[in-house]
Amino acid sequence: MKATQLLSNLGQSIWLDNITRDLLDRGTLKHYIDELSVTGLTSNPTIFEQAIKSSTAYDAPIRADLARGKSGEELFFDMALEDITRAADMFRPIHDRTNTVDGWVSLEVSPLLAYDTASTLCAAKDLFTRANRTNLFIKIPGTHEGLPAIEELIFTGVPVNVTLLFSPEQYLAAADAYLRGIERRLDAGLSPNVGSVASVFISRWDTAVRDAVPSALHNELGIAIAKRTYKVARAMLTSPQWHRVYNAGARPQRLLWASTGTKDPLASEILYVRALAAPFTVNTMPEGTLKALAKYRSVGSILSPDGGDCEEVLAQFAQAGVNVGELAVRLQEEGAKSFVKSWNGLMDVIASKSSVLKMVS
Repeated sequence: MKATQLLSNLGQSIWLDNITRDLLDRGTLKHYIDELSVTGLTSNPTIFEQAIKSSTAYDAPIRADLARGKSGEELFFDMALEDITRAADMFRPIHDRTNTVDGWVSLEVSPLLAYDTASTLCAAKDLFTRANRTNLFIKIPGTHEGLPAIEELIFTGVPVNVTLLFSPEQYLAAADAYLRGIERRLDAGLSPNVGSVASVFISRWDTAVRDAVPSALHNELGIAIAKRTYKVARAMLTSPQWHRVYNAGARPQRLLWASTGTKDPLASEILYVRALAAPFTVNTMPEGTLKALAKYRSVGSILSPDGGDCEEVLAQFAQAGVNVGELAVRLQEEGAKSFVKSWNGLMDVIASKSSVLKMVS
């Protein structure tokens, strides 16, 4: 049995961290769903930038939007929504079969809004309304300014994928925002069943400290942080506050492991996948990682609810001079900046391709 199926059997959802028009048109995504146990999908500006730059599949819709006087962000979201809604429809049977637990797709608001609560709210509501798909997560960064938007969107019934989380503390802040939104819905007599995942980034930890710690600690920090976050999440979900909303019909916000492609060429290609097998979590993986995983016939042991050896490992990093609290803040800030850089690159690609298509039309 493929390792992808084994992970699914354990209760962990495998999502693809990729979307392209070619992936949809050529039946590749359907193959991943049917053969590799893929039950959801995430996207980001870098994914769309590469897709539009390297394929002619977007030329016709770009021409059509240019003819209607559209450009830039407006043109992009037209194309992105077409891709995302097609993917959402493919995952809809899974969404229905799992009673809304799985079968989700994610689309991100402009990262230029990461520190603008009001604009984030407006953009998220607009995208969700335009998509008109119940199994769409709107990705909102878990920055200080993003937290009020997360709470408000949950209250208004917009499902949220909280992104750019790097630590248990950042995760708890996002989970509290989600819970506040659910509690407000209960107080207002509304259904508390509004989906959400909290995306914790893994590999960027190891990239950040690679040159600052002994080789024996390489590729250990991201996994230790994930284990600590898993321990915190499991403890929080057993609290009386959460039990109250469960009893009223709410569902827990699931942890999602993001940035799980291996960056170290000397490490296993499924390093983070094997280490982070855990029921009722999601692992969203790049296409290369998914294909690599499918070649295996075993997975690692299941994560321990008590965090296993995470505290011992983190103590070693502290001894090596790594302040994980400060690094988490820095990684979130750098992540927000990198998303903006990717977004600007995406806008440049669209502008460049638009100029070329105008000349040849």
